Amino acid sequence: MMNFLVKTIANAGALAVAVWLLDKITLTGDGTGKKVGTLLLVALLFGLVNFVVKPVVKLLSLPLLVLTLGLFTLVVNALMLLLTSWLADRLDLSFHVEGFWTAVLGGLIISVVSWALSVVLPDKD
Repeated sequence: MMNFLVKTIANAGALAVAVWLLDKITLTGDGTGKKVGTLLLVALLFGLVNFVVKPVVKLLSLPLLVLTLGLFTLVVNALMLLLTSWLADRLDLSFHVEGFWTAVLGGLIISVVSWALSVVLPDKD
């Protein structure tokens, strides 16, 4: 349970950094509390998408992953971020990613920040 909480907080922090750095990734809301709540819900949604959908997409794109020496992972991460944005829109969460290239850059930022936060944060069960 603690590991799940740490990963969700790391995802929320990584998403916050991406929102802060990129103008085309938006998180709207009235106050800070609402933004933090929305960010945590989007982080949960992002984690769920990465847990359920990403392994299937990586398996189906295995030839491209091998051919590009793993660089196609950037595209897979971008697709997961776009899917999260689409699902957030359907669930009336105020999170939006505008465009594929923004999603590629956002996915890169989220991957790096999430990795750095998971190194710093404890990961005990």
